[in-house]
Amino acid sequence: MKIGISTFATDETLRPDALARAVEERGFESLFLAEHSHMPKGSTGPDGAELGRAYYRSLDPFLALTAAASSTERLLLGTGVALLVQRDVIHTAKEVATLDLLSGGRVLFTVGAGWNRAEMRNHGVDPGSRGRRLDEQLAALKLIWTRDEASFRGAHVEFGPIHMWPKPVQSPHPPIYIGGHSAAARRRVVEYGDGWFPITVTPDDVRGMRATLAAHGRTGVVINVPADEDDLDLVHEFAEAGADRATFHLTTVGDAATLRKLDELAAVRERLTR
Repeated sequence: MKIGISTFATDETLRPDALARAVEERGFESLFLAEHSHMPKGSTGPDGAELGRAYYRSLDPFLALTAAASSTERLLLGTGVALLVQRDVIHTAKEVATLDLLSGGRVLFTVGAGWNRAEMRNHGVDPGSRGRRLDEQLAALKLIWTRDEASFRGAHVEFGPIHMWPKPVQSPHPPIYIGGHSAAARRRVVEYGDGWFPITVTPDDVRGMRATLAAHGRTGVVINVPADEDDLDLVHEFAEAGADRATFHLTTVGDAATLRKLDELAAVRERLTR
């Protein structure tokens, strides 16, 4: 099983270039950076809990991952997750393709519909239509990346004909992972996804997704699961159920503490991959 790191990059943590270099040097395969453009005052998490500082101070993931690309050679560079419904689809197509070009084809593009309704509204997005909007955006992205001249006409996305370069290095485009574990997210994995990136998941969920993908003739879809460093038996169960990658969440702390924690997680990674 592949082992990666997921975290927030912020103005209070290790710079993303230094972080990525440290992650690669310790043998991890991938780095996923979360995205929030801002946090409306009074926001709480999906479970109603108070949000940590990282939610308010996260760096733009594409700029941060560009810095990460400049300091690494092999590390896969992922969003985890990009809030696509809050983004302009044409700008996002260019940003992802540019990062893929500059990194030599190392981008993993993970997207989600999001959960903070006030954040969406600040971007002019109706939370009630975010799922339908995301579906159209995913279809539109694929057209922009794979055609010299692209057009799209939908209820929420409309453009064209347009020309947009650069095209991604990866063919036909960077892998698109779908974040979330709802029924809609699972359906989206089958229809649009090259990977699944749930935050809450069980081994039975993984087996169920594998069976669903097989029933629809989908092969090669990557399943990424969250890893608990204190429950390695569960990580092994995920692997047996059909998961391809496990990611350890790196808490946002100071520079020295981040490096110490990466050392600890690297030791866990070695135990998992023996």
